Amino acid sequence: MEKLKMRVEKRRPLTEAICEFTLKPVDGASLPSFEPGAHVTVETPSGATRRYSLVNDGANPESYVIAVKRERESRGGSASMHDEAQEGTELQVEVPENTFALTDVAEYLLIAGGIGVTPIYAMAQELERQNKRFNIIYCTRSKEETAYLDEFVEAFGDRVLIHHDDGDPEKIYDFWDHFAEPRKTHVFCCGPKPLMEEIQAVSGHWPEGRVHFEDFKPVDVVRADDVEFEVELKKSGETVTVPANRSILEAIRDRGHKTVSSCESGTCGTCKTKLLGGEVDHRDMVLMDEEKGEFIMICVSRAKSGNLVLDL
Repeated sequence: MEKLKMRVEKRRPLTEAICEFTLKPVDGASLPSFEPGAHVTVETPSGATRRYSLVNDGANPESYVIAVKRERESRGGSASMHDEAQEGTELQVEVPENTFALTDVAEYLLIAGGIGVTPIYAMAQELERQNKRFNIIYCTRSKEETAYLDEFVEAFGDRVLIHHDDGDPEKIYDFWDHFAEPRKTHVFCCGPKPLMEEIQAVSGHWPEGRVHFEDFKPVDVVRADDVEFEVELKKSGETVTVPANRSILEAIRDRGHKTVSSCESGTCGTCKTKLLGGEVDHRDMVLMDEEKGEFIMICVSRAKSGNLVLDL
């Protein structure tokens, strides 16, 4: 994947935990265009790679604009963007990709939860430019935690419904009325896992292809019952301890080794590594069954028991 050398031109706090970054090419070169729903993969200052949806108009972009939430249990990506990606910081950014593209239909319902608002905001702006019919449901915990709140209200008026649940399960928005009767409306949803699962549940009787989801975290990198294990790097002769709360890739990176990665969520295949020994708990969504005895995706998979030997 082609990488662009970009500089943080501007950073703007949107909420206490969310910061917007405007990235411009270091050499002033023209940027590849993109459509709403697209994302870029950024090598964060910590060395971790993370995907962030693009917020701005992608027709003839002079910059890429992303918004990053500092995750409470950050694994190094979002925290390093907030703490280290200051104005002037240079970052490696892959060209945009889009797995959440808008369909061309008559009417849309856009559903956002929390930081999942970023691709939804880009879509809403594009639909507005096209004079399309659309409505937005934007769910957050509180007004203070709602990114782009003023922009949404000013731009979309009564077409946007903003709901705050105050972290109370009893106040979670009830989507059923929007889905009780299947319609020709196409739904685009991005947000935390519980929101996605709720929309999947209430839209199960809708025709296939009318409800679209964006999710950058299809697997859990670490789980509550994970344990520490060791990985032998055969080429270097080094043994690396992988803590219960870190991935193999992160543990190797923490030891100063340069790692090749992209999604870091078990979906792209970039970190595919030759397995020389050990029993693997495969958690990726890439390897074919016949490959699992010879390879491992070190961004998500772990030792099932004992230790592992890798061709690194």
